[in-house]
Amino acid sequence: MYGTVGSLAACFIVTFRMLATSAWIATYIVLALFAFVMVSGYLHRRSAGRVTSTASMKGKTVIITGASAGIGKEAARDIARRGARVILACRNLKKARDVAENIELSTGNSQVLVRQLDTSSLTSVRNFAAKILAEEPRLDVLALNAGIGGEADLILTEDGLELTMATNHFGHFLLANLLLGLLKKSSPSRIVVTASMAHKFLKTLDLKNLIYENGDYGSFRAYCQSKSCNILFARHLAEMLKGTGVVVNALCPGFVATEIFTKSSGFMIGKLFKVFVPLSSRTEEQGAQTIVHLAVSEEGADISGKVFEDCKVSRKAASIVQDTGLAKKVWEASEEYVKLKPEERLY
Repeated sequence: MYGTVGSLAACFIVTFRMLATSAWIATYIVLALFAFVMVSGYLHRRSAGRVTSTASMKGKTVIITGASAGIGKEAARDIARRGARVILACRNLKKARDVAENIELSTGNSQVLVRQLDTSSLTSVRNFAAKILAEEPRLDVLALNAGIGGEADLILTEDGLELTMATNHFGHFLLANLLLGLLKKSSPSRIVVTASMAHKFLKTLDLKNLIYENGDYGSFRAYCQSKSCNILFARHLAEMLKGTGVVVNALCPGFVATEIFTKSSGFMIGKLFKVFVPLSSRTEEQGAQTIVHLAVSEEGADISGKVFEDCKVSRKAASIVQDTGLAKKVWEASEEYVKLKPEERLY
């Protein structure tokens, strides 16, 4: 009996020591991971590009979608400081009005307006565009910036579109088409599309399953796909607008601590990223720099059809978004999904 007890005690001691050792190893791994994330974040912030242009935007009208928070808000603040008439196109009117008031106080520019826009709703997009066309005589910059992270579960909008693709891509695709006539009339003008280097995680794009009607939905995949479509749509539109005076460019703002992570229910973009975002990300003001660069700089008026990062043309864009044939096919598929009418085809 005592031998059995002794053996059990010995096994317990050995097991305890193994668990203790494993716990220390796990602790070291976690600490090393956090150290790596913190160092990477520091270097990421240090490498952020800065707008060097001092160009005035007086007399110009700029629309920024998703400007009630994050990099859209900070881009609006910078451009308002340059004297532009800035329209915050946002879903949450109260929140947007508070931001507009804050921007007015910090810049002294009273021409900061709020208009309701939910890019996940094609009806909202058409209503917004109709209001802009009725009220605004010119449009110099259209910054398509609103976005969400992928949701944990597949969610369909009132139009039958997957929510992430509708918000990040289809709504912006439709809006650009609807306002294209005003942009041409106001040329030289610019379209700035906020994408993400997350597109590099997408290896294939199934044009027959853009809204996951055939399955294969994943929150992170939906986000990466929407960002790839942002770039492909911008590339094809830039090609079609050659010679019109309207330039189109996409951009990656870098890894930025914004609401897109805290509001997402998907694991990769929501729960997991919430832990690492504060340690590894850039500030919202840093993330807004490339939007502002493309909206105001002299270079932003001369280059079209490119992907920018850190206020310069990026050399890191994946091959999938450089496929001109795929860009054309994404455009054609998007026309079908948003049910683009003949009178809305202004390219």
